[in-house]
Amino acid sequence: MRLLLDTHIFLWWLFDDPAMPKRIRELLKNVENEVFVSAASVWEISTKYRLGKLSQAAVVAENVPPWIRQAGFLPLNVSPAHAQLAGIWDVDHRDPFDRMLASQARIETLSLATVDKYMALFPIDVIDS
Repeated sequence: MRLLLDTHIFLWWLFDDPAMPKRIRELLKNVENEVFVSAASVWEISTKYRLGKLSQAAVVAENVPPWIRQAGFLPLNVSPAHAQLAGIWDVDHRDPFDRMLASQARIETLSLATVDKYMALFPIDVIDS
């Protein structure tokens, strides 16, 4: 299985947060799965940290890429095609980070691991529990 992690799922994994759904945790433990973290999540973590919304994640926010590698995950860059779909998609969802993750999941044929119920607005495969 090929998975793209929503930002909170990535952080929950790093901090072994009990809020992580059991099914998603099991999928992440399975070394046969390819797991991606988007550059959009790096941007979101850095932005929210700067704004004082992720003070508990300071150690990650100050240098996210090594944490992606240390977790055994793969980075996913943002392409012009991802950006275009995120911008023009006629879906009633305003969060630019979520729009980017949804467009990457769609274009790259990835299942999005998230607990955000609004991601189901997008025509993508969502793993939410």
